[in-house]
Amino acid sequence: MTTPTHDIVDTAVAAGSFKTLVAAVTAAGLVDTLKSAGPFTVFAPSDDAFAKLPAGTVESLVKPENKAQLTKILMLHLMPGKVLSKDIAGKKLTPKSAGGEELHVDGTNGVTVNGAHVASADIECTNGVIHVIDAVLMPKA
Repeated sequence: MTTPTHDIVDTAVAAGSFKTLVAAVTAAGLVDTLKSAGPFTVFAPSDDAFAKLPAGTVESLVKPENKAQLTKILMLHLMPGKVLSKDIAGKKLTPKSAGGEELHVDGTNGVTVNGAHVASADIECTNGVIHVIDAVLMPKA
């Protein structure tokens, strides 16, 4: 395994498949948070995952007047601490997201988070880890 050289934000930018997520993190003012020491675990929806949302959803969420709602959605994708796939393999867990909402993580058959499948796991960063998911998690309330 190679030693990570980029933080979560720079890793996401370099990957090229998280343009929507990076734009959303920027619009919500969370770039500095995700560049801080961490560690964090990020369940990162790919651009394809954002594309599954109803038309106009992303464009609406990144507007300044919707910053609170956007932040709440993004905080659901973020967990304090660094959790690798080996830590959840074969288990069902209900950790709290950074936003305080309970996540339902199922590692018994692949890994799902609130029903979203982890498409790529354990992308190591200097301040945590990214797990790519195939859907955007939405808060319950």
